[in-house]
This record gives sequence, structure tokens and C-alpha cells, in this order.
Amino acid sequence: MAMMKASCAQFRDGTPLEHLHALVRSEDQMEKTLSEIENKPGVVLYTLANPERRKTLEKFCAEKRIPCVSILDQSLAMLGRYLGASVSHEVAAQRTLDSDYYDRIAALDFAMAHDDGQNIMGLRDADIILLGISRTSKTPTSIYLANRGYKTGNIPLVPTSPIPPILTTFDNPFVIGLVAQPERISQIRSQRLVGLNENRTTDYTKLENIRDEMKDAKRLFARNGYPVVDVTRRSIEETAAKIITLYQRRRNGAAR
Repeated sequence: MAMMKASCAQFRDGTPLEHLHALVRSEDQMEKTLSEIENKPGVVLYTLANPERRKTLEKFCAEKRIPCVSILDQSLAMLGRYLGASVSHEVAAQRTLDSDYYDRIAALDFAMAHDDGQNIMGLRDADIILLGISRTSKTPTSIYLANRGYKTGNIPLVPTSPIPPILTTFDNPFVIGLVAQPERISQIRSQRLVGLNENRTTDYTKLENIRDEMKDAKRLFARNGYPVVDVTRRSIEETAAKIITLYQRRRNGAAR
């Protein structure tokens, strides 16, 4: 709590609302905590030690696009290096404190800094770039891939707005197109608007407009030779696994 309060104190224009979930030691307690986070979303700072519950929390936050940070990992990493000792299983020994671990931290920072079309020029250094119309799971997939160590950015495809021309000059990033059934996209968009207390029908949720968006996206992917992954019936993990497979094939092919 002290670390959280000290961090919030650095932002004088904001008024933090604290929600403490202490002693989360059972599955029932975890379910209750996740429900409360969903109802009152915000930055999640945690110190969970149990590997399975950490995984559950991180997966949940990735799917809900909620920032989630372990506030002990970096301190434990520093102590481990200083002492030349391994961290015990009781305090998150499932995270190996090696170069792969720090690569994942760097990849997560990269994903957050290059989400939703931010910092286009910086995408030159990405491993993977995701393209897709709104609600094709670009952000949670980017975060999940980053947690696997892949520097990932994403760019939304907006009607009447072309993709940044500079993107076609990037040699290193592997660009993937994400698609989904228009009916599913319409459903997700409608649910999102309801969550924002917006119940009227808009072009954003109209099925015919979404069909046009998806057709334009598929034409763009075909024109540029971008591999395509359909996310309609895939979980975030399944989508990421497919992307990693395509990425590895591309790297192996380039190495030959």
C-alpha cells in the first residue's frame, strides 16, 4: 500500500481510489477479486506469489485491457543478482530472473508504448505488428505476445483512413492481419457501447458497415501479402500461438 500511495502522490491532478484485495489465497477469493476488478477497473499492482493465481490474474487483465504490474519482481531480480542466489518458490520462483525475463519486461513496455497506433516510427523496431479493425483483439493479443517476449505493436484500421505509408518501408517487423466474422464484431461493439451507457445504433455497430470495413481490411492484407489470422473462435492464447507459429516460420525461412 505504501508503494501505491507514494506512486499516486506524484500525480497531483488525480485523485486515486484505492481498492485493497488482501490475502487472496484460494480460488474463490481470486474469483471474487477478479469480479471486483472488472466492476471497478484501474491499474492493478499485485504481489501474488502463487504461480497459478498470478497466471489467472495476468490473463484476466490482458483480456480486459487492464494494466497489471507485479511490484516485487524487479526488487527480487535485483536482490537475486546481488546475492547470487535464486528466489524461492514461495515468492514467484516461476519467473526465471535471466535475460529472457528482462526481455519480457522490455517487450511489455514496448507494447504499452505502441498500442493503438501510437509512436508509429518506433514500430520499426517491433518483432510483430498487428493490423485490424476495431474489436479484433489487437491490444490483448499484443500484451500476451509481449509477455512471451515479442515486441509487439498494433495499428487500428479506420474507415477512409489509409495505413501509415511508412509502414511499408519497415523490413524487420512481421505484419499480421486480424479478421473476424462481422456478426461477432457487431456484437462486441454493441456490448462495449452499452458499457459506456450508449444504447443508440451508430455506424460503429451497423452490420453492413462492419462488413465493408472487413472487406477493405482483407483487401489490404491481400494486396500487401500480410498473413491473416481469424480471431472469431480463438481465445487470446490461441491467436497468439498461431501468430508465433507464423512468425517462427517466417524467421526460419529468412534464415535459409
